[in-house]
Amino acid sequence: MGLIANYSYLSDENLKELKSLGSSEEDIIDSVEDWSEEDVLLDIDKMWDVLHFVLTGVSTDHRINDNPLSQAVLGVTPIEDLSEYMAYTEHSKIADIVTALEQFDIEQALESFDMKACKEAELYPNIWDYDDEKDEIIEEILDYFEHMKVFYKKVLDTKGHAVVTIC
Repeated sequence: MGLIANYSYLSDENLKELKSLGSSEEDIIDSVEDWSEEDVLLDIDKMWDVLHFVLTGVSTDHRINDNPLSQAVLGVTPIEDLSEYMAYTEHSKIADIVTALEQFDIEQALESFDMKACKEAELYPNIWDYDDEKDEIIEEILDYFEHMKVFYKKVLDTKGHAVVTIC
């Protein structure tokens, strides 16, 4: 197993409820799972840290609060005091994320993809010693990036919000 990132659509009602749930971790996690809609859901498995690194040049340990590319991976508003990572992004920020993702040249960024740099940055998961898998990893990053663009466009089109969980 490992830490997997999932992105889900939130309606206005879901976001309002999420903000009012207080600090009951079990209630928050159960509610977010219940709200997940299959057609507006994204699972980027264990590649969230390396995707953030490719998009921003830093690991998720160094979240960039005013950077829409960092926000695409980590959300905007973290929910504190949970054992799992969870953050939401309100609709007002989604358009900036979509624009940033559309303008980002992922293929150019991946041309200089370096497994050694990933290892030195201590990115999750620890797979950076397997140079023979570099092409496969690059394909996976590209695929998840494209799925992320589709996810955020759907959230924007439906005037929704998004929540990310990493657990």
